[in-house]
Amino acid sequence: MEQYEPDRLSPAQLAAMHRSLRNGGARTSLSRRSLLRASTGGALAIGGLGALTGCGIPAASKSRGGISSEDHSAKEKEINFSNWTEYIDMSDDEKHRPTLDAFTRRTGIKVKYTEDINDNVEFFGKIKPQLAAGQDTGRDIMILTDWLAARLIRYGWVQKLDASNLPHAYTNLAAQFRNPDWDPGRAYSYPWQGIATVIAYNTKATGGKEITSVSQLLDDPKLKGRVGLLSEMRDTIGMTLLDLGKDPRDFKADDFDAAIARLQKAVDSKQVRRFTGNDYIADLSKGDLAACLAWAGDVVQLQADNPHVKFAIPDAGYISSTDNMLIPNKARHKTNAEKLMDYYYEPAVAAKTSAWINYVTPLESTIIKPELAKIDKDVANDPLIVPDKAQAAKAHGFRSLTAKEETSFEEKFAQLTGG
Repeated sequence: MEQYEPDRLSPAQLAAMHRSLRNGGARTSLSRRSLLRASTGGALAIGGLGALTGCGIPAASKSRGGISSEDHSAKEKEINFSNWTEYIDMSDDEKHRPTLDAFTRRTGIKVKYTEDINDNVEFFGKIKPQLAAGQDTGRDIMILTDWLAARLIRYGWVQKLDASNLPHAYTNLAAQFRNPDWDPGRAYSYPWQGIATVIAYNTKATGGKEITSVSQLLDDPKLKGRVGLLSEMRDTIGMTLLDLGKDPRDFKADDFDAAIARLQKAVDSKQVRRFTGNDYIADLSKGDLAACLAWAGDVVQLQADNPHVKFAIPDAGYISSTDNMLIPNKARHKTNAEKLMDYYYEPAVAAKTSAWINYVTPLESTIIKPELAKIDKDVANDPLIVPDKAQAAKAHGFRSLTAKEETSFEEKFAQLTGG
């Protein structure tokens, strides 16, 4: 085992190692990534859709606009913030969240920060009764993955943002995140962090060969039985659509079926070893998987520990998604919440968060890179954290699905994966 000298590790590497040790050295079993992606893949397969489309949930409306309520921000200097676990910067002793503490010192607004989101579907079940009844959820900000954020916007369950309270966010948001089809112009949401789907491979397992396309994953006989694909439908289908020359932002049902057929052929031939959440981490590091689809945040942390792990952005492009800050209906502290949202778009603050989390920054690269470089030059120059313009141009979102499409597509994907 390679021995690391702490004084030679970057802050990002130390943070990654620290998080690994905190999880008993087994990030593969319960990291935030696996929890997040399990919720958007298998949990939605067939039965999981009931949590979103049934139980009294209204059909998606063509109109948008949440329900505002009396804003108590001026008198109540507080914010209730719900987020995923280990998804914000922490002090070395794990007792403080430096950026939140600095916000409170500056504004006098206290933040009750709760790590109570472990799964999109599960969290939706918590807040659904209050939102459906037009009641306060007790939260002012919540972080939800784009597909669920889109649904809440369509239901009219989140509030439209006041742009005058978000000058940094409006100015500094990267172009690739500005106009998702489910929230054009970011009227209701702003990204917390971006999630990039890439190809990862172990050069020791590939004999030094670079793996740069989905076609290689699905067709190269030297990789047979050692290929991993993701159990998240939007990522695996999206990457396959791109490889087929289709745009995931604008595809038809026939295109989806062609992608399924393409993947089914690779499954039937045993080219694909299995579909995974982020439990590909251990297999890729050991070389049991030679190559796989992977999430950029995982690859950054893997590379800190294993020099054989490499990544590639296919020429065809890659899938990009987001976790998003939203303000639910009836939130008591909307203005305070908007101030906090905007605070995380100040370059120095965003840099501290990105250096700790290692996800894709939602800020324009030219704006955040100088601040990141002050913390860690390696992080500032890592394209998996700060995509350059050429890489950002290859990012593709996965278009919004109708309720009928979501049910049909998830059923087909579940049959493919054996879910």
